[in-house]
Amino acid sequence: MRKIPFVLLAVLAVVLTACSGGDGGGSGTGTTAAPGGGSLEAAPSAAPGPSTTAERDCAAEYLGQFSTREKLAQLLTVGVTGVDDALAVVRDHQVGGIFVGSWTDLSMLSDGGIEQVAGAAKVPLMVTTDEEGGRVSRLSDLIGTAPSARVTAQTMTADEFYTATLDRARAMRELGITVDFAPDIDVSSQSDDSVIGDRSFSDDPAVVTDYADAYIRAMHEVGLGTVLKHFPGHGSSSGDSHLGAVQVPPLSELSARDLVPFRELVDSGSAVMVGHLDVPGLTTPGVPASISPEVMSLLREGSGYGAAPFDGPIFTDDLSGMAAITDRLSIEEAVEAALVAGADNALWISTDAVGRVLDHLEQAVAAGRLPMERVDASVLRMADYKHVPRPC
Repeated sequence: MRKIPFVLLAVLAVVLTACSGGDGGGSGTGTTAAPGGGSLEAAPSAAPGPSTTAERDCAAEYLGQFSTREKLAQLLTVGVTGVDDALAVVRDHQVGGIFVGSWTDLSMLSDGGIEQVAGAAKVPLMVTTDEEGGRVSRLSDLIGTAPSARVTAQTMTADEFYTATLDRARAMRELGITVDFAPDIDVSSQSDDSVIGDRSFSDDPAVVTDYADAYIRAMHEVGLGTVLKHFPGHGSSSGDSHLGAVQVPPLSELSARDLVPFRELVDSGSAVMVGHLDVPGLTTPGVPASISPEVMSLLREGSGYGAAPFDGPIFTDDLSGMAAITDRLSIEEAVEAALVAGADNALWISTDAVGRVLDHLEQAVAAGRLPMERVDASVLRMADYKHVPRPC
């Protein structure tokens, strides 16, 4: 079996939890942003401060190994075309994660090239993908196909789905994947081929919760991270955020239906992905959820939709390939806006702009638009999510 750093370090992290700077919020083995960033007020960080001197010193020592630019790079996950592209962006910029998409040469996973890429990282690298099954399956050529979420819920029990997911999770781990941007916990009755459609387990929030829970437990048992998406609920959206701005029902309606699975699973050890969604009465007009301080605060505090507070990582949906964002902001502006709003990790699908984004973020920090305390808190959240041992 190929040795995967994410998994090995997860074991070490159990021994070193006394050095953790937060409550974990991690993914490993649990069972069961205004344009330019200048006009949005930063959402409060819910990260609790380290509770002991030892924990504070440990967090400071971990953070001390990075320059400001490297800290900012830890908050980026970018799509790669293959091993050379991935190796360059990790070696030259020390990004926190890479994304394997439909355009990626999958031989980087099957021939062991991913080990070379991971070896260029100062701290363990997230190797992420979208592997939901059905029509969102980046790895089907390597690990086989799986039915869509909707078909899954119609044709097998949650226990059977747990067992099937264990097999796929093991296959993904063997390839070097460490984080899956799944499960999709949107609640939807829309047609199969709509933007969510058959990616949703059901139009019943309880069914969605049961099957998503099975998926999460199986993935975590194998040592893979999971990401709940798309907060605060994409299942009743007015359209496809890949194509332009979309609106979802107001918060009161979302709370009764779309947000139920998030409420039930927010403490599952998963990260959360925030969608590019306009929420009447919650988001500022023209500022979708993925760059909205109000949405980040809703998730962090939990009380606004009856959930527990969330201190795990918040990912954005893709910031460069979806018109709901690109019609409004450049990639540099979008990444800044997301981090200022309270996201911990900005996702987009190519490496070309990484240098420009980091230049822009360094300027945002220097100008005080992006507080260094916010950056440090996000770096620590991402480390906890990856179960990176602190150096003490």
